[in-house]
Amino acid sequence: MTAQPQVVPPPTTAPVLPPPPRSRRARREERRRLRRQDRLAARLAELSRLDLLLADAGSLIGQGWVQHAWFRYRDDAGEPRVATVFDLGRMSGRPVIGACLVGGLVQAGGGPAAARSQLVTHAVELTWHTLHEPASRAVRWTPSPLLHAAHVRDLTRWNDSFGRTSYDVTGLLEAATTTVRAEVARVREEQAAL
Repeated sequence: MTAQPQVVPPPTTAPVLPPPPRSRRARREERRRLRRQDRLAARLAELSRLDLLLADAGSLIGQGWVQHAWFRYRDDAGEPRVATVFDLGRMSGRPVIGACLVGGLVQAGGGPAAARSQLVTHAVELTWHTLHEPASRAVRWTPSPLLHAAHVRDLTRWNDSFGRTSYDVTGLLEAATTTVRAEVARVREEQAAL
């Protein structure tokens, strides 16, 4: 007698069921968690851009630091000129070869046209915070417009102070970079806790 081949039935799989319906509260909490993740990811991206902006500002100031003006540029004849906040139009389209503290932040953030952008505003606030506030205090990213203008004036006065050197200014920017990196670490801790 010949043996009949045995037929092996296919393995049974449990039917895939949709997840049980979640409560309205659970869905709302999940949406909040995802929004928080998005905000933290956006904050990390901005902090990365601030880190680069501070490095670029430090490089520009290292090339040619300016006091009592915002920028040093070359005119059409190749001669160095300075521009204050009141005559920025004269330097339009010309190469910038130096800057003060605030001018360096503005130029690194995209130039005078970007002076009121969020990135430049946050760079100014971060730098002011580094100069005047303890490291343990959180950076106030969006003060009122009047307070922000006062911070710009304060940084400008600090830059123009008698006895100030380019090393003081680049040192402040390096300290601001340290503040950025501490903020990155804090945001990453928040992300890990989600």
